[in-house]
Amino acid sequence: MEKTALLLGATGLVGSHLLEQLLESPHYNRVVALTRRPLGMQHPKLQESIIDFDNPDPSKIKGDDLFCALGTTLRKAGSKEAQYRIDCTYPFETGKIARQNGTRQYLLVSSVRANAAASGFYLRTKGELEDKIKGLAFEHFVTARPSFLLGERSEFRLGEKIGIILAIIFAPLIPRRYRGIEAAKVARALIELANTGGKGFQVVESEKLQEY
Repeated sequence: MEKTALLLGATGLVGSHLLEQLLESPHYNRVVALTRRPLGMQHPKLQESIIDFDNPDPSKIKGDDLFCALGTTLRKAGSKEAQYRIDCTYPFETGKIARQNGTRQYLLVSSVRANAAASGFYLRTKGELEDKIKGLAFEHFVTARPSFLLGERSEFRLGEKIGIILAIIFAPLIPRRYRGIEAAKVARALIELANTGGKGFQVVESEKLQEY
């Protein structure tokens, strides 16, 4: 059965791999990238859907499976309020509309140790998003909780580059759940999990993502 994939966060590290792999996947005949600005690429299966996340048009958010890799940093967002809006409000509100339009599955890129009761802002935000999406009662909701993401980002982050080097050097000493993981593996895992007939709520921790 050919399906339509909806994608949030297509320009990010995991999102760019999701876009590439979804376009190559035989499971999807159409990939709708929900984005604030044009991606600047062409593909027979790709449909760019420019939306205002603060006032989204429900008619544009229609598909079988919703993949979300939307997220930012506090530095880039400029404030915790702005980061929360991008990391939690937008993914939740888009998911709510998608569910109302009949989307069956939500595949989320979250974070290792995501928890709504966490003391840290970032992990608490990710945990709150997971809880909010659970409340939408998708037939199948997968939350992937990767550890440190490895891969080439479009923007340079010095601290992250240093972290990647250290993560590689000390990988044998780090518990599997907290080792760095290739962004492409996270994308591959979500696409596979979307097409294996899963039901209900499913958490996939970083060590399990390493197997894809």
